[in-house]
Amino acid sequence: MKRRKITALFMTMALAVSVLGGCGGSPDEGKGSVANDSTETGGSAASSKGDGDVIEFTGFFAVPGAEKNDDNEIKELIAEKTGAKVKETWLTGQTASEAIGTIVAGGEYPDFIDGGDAMKTLYDAGALVAWDDYIDKYPNIKEYYSDEEWDKFRQDDGHIYWMNQFQNIYGEDKTTTHNDEAFWVQARVLEWADYPEIKTLDQYFDLLTSYAEANPTMEDGTKNIPYTILCEDWRYFCLENAPQFLDGYPNDGSVIVDPNGPTVVDYNTTETAKRYFKKLNEEFHKGNVDPESFTQTYDEYIAKLSTGAVLGMCDQWWDFAFDVHDVFKQQGLDTIGCNYVPLGLTIDEGMENQWHTTGGTLNVASGLGITTSCQDVDAAFQFVNDLLGQEVHDLRYWGVKGVDYEVDEEGMFYRTEDQRMNASDTAYKASHLCDYSYFPNWKGTSRDGINAMWPEEQTKEFLDSLAEPVVKCFEAYGVNTYPEMIGSVDKTGEWFPMYSFSGTMTTETPGGVAWTKMGEVKHEWLPKVVMADDFEDGWNQYMEVYNGANPQDFLSEMQAELDRRVGK
Repeated sequence: MKRRKITALFMTMALAVSVLGGCGGSPDEGKGSVANDSTETGGSAASSKGDGDVIEFTGFFAVPGAEKNDDNEIKELIAEKTGAKVKETWLTGQTASEAIGTIVAGGEYPDFIDGGDAMKTLYDAGALVAWDDYIDKYPNIKEYYSDEEWDKFRQDDGHIYWMNQFQNIYGEDKTTTHNDEAFWVQARVLEWADYPEIKTLDQYFDLLTSYAEANPTMEDGTKNIPYTILCEDWRYFCLENAPQFLDGYPNDGSVIVDPNGPTVVDYNTTETAKRYFKKLNEEFHKGNVDPESFTQTYDEYIAKLSTGAVLGMCDQWWDFAFDVHDVFKQQGLDTIGCNYVPLGLTIDEGMENQWHTTGGTLNVASGLGITTSCQDVDAAFQFVNDLLGQEVHDLRYWGVKGVDYEVDEEGMFYRTEDQRMNASDTAYKASHLCDYSYFPNWKGTSRDGINAMWPEEQTKEFLDSLAEPVVKCFEAYGVNTYPEMIGSVDKTGEWFPMYSFSGTMTTETPGGVAWTKMGEVKHEWLPKVVMADDFEDGWNQYMEVYNGANPQDFLSEMQAELDRRVGK
């Protein structure tokens, strides 16, 4: 579809919206008891500024992100419908803690903020507006969590200051992707090996090694890289936390929880952890681990994956796939099998894995806050409320009907191949699409009871969008989705996830001090362990320094929190 035609059709749609006004979505059964579209409940953000005015908010999110053009078309359409827009800015050249520290020191804040692991810093600085007097006023915000879930966001002063934006499911769960961590492998590698059963870490590296030996380069001469690791800043989870999964446990993030007790276990010191890092050490010395693993930045890592040359890595889907797979589609690399599929590896064969967690996961440690610098707090809450209304939510994730998606005679949304190609194009996304990705959003089922909230979770759209090598891979393994590919069981306990507590720790407690030091030690020493000429010597040195961080202080506080969660 030509850009000129897209713009003309968009202008027609925008004109229709400006004449009709409102959102007009129809409620249906879903999560919670309120399913009204936002602009039908309490007006829109524009009401605080007068007819025709658009409030321009600012927002900072302490993660790297792609900025939208100032005249982004869907952003403007959402502004016409809600009376507000946000100038979003993202992390560049700093860690989240550094960026939030700089903002706090300056004392002037954007209207909206997500400080990641540094939300507690913003709270301690008195930079955040309490939500308690606002939640009940805005039905779409209210229904996002149950009263019990909202209470979990309360800080030590008894108030709520943020909401987490992600992994909340409305109605029926329609998950087709594995949004979480896994060992990933390219579809072309599995096809070359005639789709073997890969269950263990050893089998995984044997596969990567065999493929790279038989196929040292891509067709264009680019050297294939068997395995790379991202270690920059907080993303070094790509290196350090695999032992919890390899032992068959879910992503509690900071500890393993042995359900017999239940009892916290330090995954950094288990026998599985030692075996995992020894394997990485062996593969590094064989030349199978990318030598730039421990120095590359996130941008360099994404650029490397985007060449199609990296056969495998351990990472979270959300950390790479949206950028990398779009590049593959634009460059035709998806057609030769460069797309990644997940493997549910364990340290030994015959073990169950819990890499994939079904349903939503509540992380109360971070989220979207509204700051004390905001001049119109009610309008800010109204905007968040409006973004969760169905018609605006459809604009955010599906786009404009007739431009970004079509509707069949049964009311099902779908995309043409041209529309899928547009949705993967960087320039098109900057100028036309606007998902407000770090504002609250729903997964699951639309309020119409038919469609998925996100295109990639619409079953037919998901299957139609798959590159042929991935289709062949799914057929070979007898699966239809990425979660089925990974083959996890679901045994998470009432305490899950424990990272929602460790993520709030500060250096005001011995456990928080230990947690900080443990992270610093791992960040420094694990690359040394992987590269060590004598693994046993390197591991022993690492353990000595690690134990000097007093991990038991951290584990004791985690155990106390675990006991609280299970009612001990």
